[in-house]
Amino acid sequence: MGERFDLALVGGEVQSGTGRFRADVGIRDGRIAAVGSLDLSDAQEVVDITGLWVWPGVIDSQVHFREPGLVHKEDLATGSMAAVLGGVTTVFEEPNTNPTTTTRATLQDKLARAEGRMWCHYAFWVGASMENLDDIPNLDPLPGSPGIGEVFMGSSTGPLLVADDDALRRVLQGATRTVSIHAEDEKRLLSRLEIRDADRHARNHPVWRDVESSVMATRRILALSAETKQPVHILHVSTRDEVALLANAKRRNLGTTCEITPQHLTFTADDYEALGSRIQMNTPIREAEHKSGLWKAVRDGVFDVIGSDHAPHTLEEKIQRYPQSPSGMPGVQTLLPVMLDHAAAGRISYELLVQMTSENPARIFGVAGAGTVAPGAYADLALVDPKSQWEVTDAAMASKCGWTPYAGRTLTGRVVHTLVRGTWAVRDGALADGPHGQMVEFTNLG
Repeated sequence: MGERFDLALVGGEVQSGTGRFRADVGIRDGRIAAVGSLDLSDAQEVVDITGLWVWPGVIDSQVHFREPGLVHKEDLATGSMAAVLGGVTTVFEEPNTNPTTTTRATLQDKLARAEGRMWCHYAFWVGASMENLDDIPNLDPLPGSPGIGEVFMGSSTGPLLVADDDALRRVLQGATRTVSIHAEDEKRLLSRLEIRDADRHARNHPVWRDVESSVMATRRILALSAETKQPVHILHVSTRDEVALLANAKRRNLGTTCEITPQHLTFTADDYEALGSRIQMNTPIREAEHKSGLWKAVRDGVFDVIGSDHAPHTLEEKIQRYPQSPSGMPGVQTLLPVMLDHAAAGRISYELLVQMTSENPARIFGVAGAGTVAPGAYADLALVDPKSQWEVTDAAMASKCGWTPYAGRTLTGRVVHTLVRGTWAVRDGALADGPHGQMVEFTNLG
């Protein structure tokens, strides 16, 4: 008699950060029980996945699901549906909701809202503000949160702005886990408001929020990280000029990590003419030389993770005349497909891609049982067809906002099935059984 499996995936290839190999995957009680050549005589369900690759579920460490307070754009249910359709099995949701997630009570409210409603696993960043600086040591280690982030050094909505060095120092001194940072310099942004208003078109966005505004903030926070010996994670890096600063911080072993987004690797400032505010975000989409520099940094190993910065707004909001148009675009459902397309074109290896989407975020943030296809890990898996060509449409997006900046593009590589703890969340490209997402367990809570 063979080993008991609830589900066996046969005929596929397992993709890891070191290579790809033919193997069957046996799943039992929500975890991977075996990988290799398996005796399937006692398997409850056997599914032939010949032609597909078994990818460890993507961990998207930066999404904005807008609940509570902004649920006309997105909510925890619809955002997590979009996630699993894109092979994302874990998300870290950001604090700029209404109310903001800056207290134990508001974190507990989000956790309660998520239970039984989210299709993927979830954790919620706790934001820093001028009002909760003294409480950072108590907020950082709370279960259900990856820690303190996204710390906004530059203009944001509501109270989530920590702009000066003294306050940032207090945030870093109070934290024990890696702090995630939105690095734009507030003083420089405020000094350039006349430039922002000079051209009422989204193409002016990277002119106002210029390269130097990002470089100044990144230089400042890395200096504070060195001073306090507290690691930081720099989000959505958009300039080639920051790469040397980040690489130097890594050589100095400051514990620095950093994120790149698919949109900064796909679009350039030229695309504002056709797409307008649909690609308006913070930090901005910039000129082609920055995209080229970011790609070089990816291949050089400077960047650690790929995050979507999924930040949906309705089209009615986005079509307002700049600068009234809000910054942000949806992206959790397209993160992996867009990057698979880049891999198919030879811009990134599949090995590096799986490191940046799954293995590295699990390691950096201490996500228990995630990021790998190996016995003992949770059976959170994306089954992808690397050769499938398909056209992205607004109608295919599960996000409540109902659109994507990638509409009309033909991509090579798509997510066919997604499993969450061994249960089919997506089957044959459609939502299946769910929601079954669980609160993320962290290994770095002390």
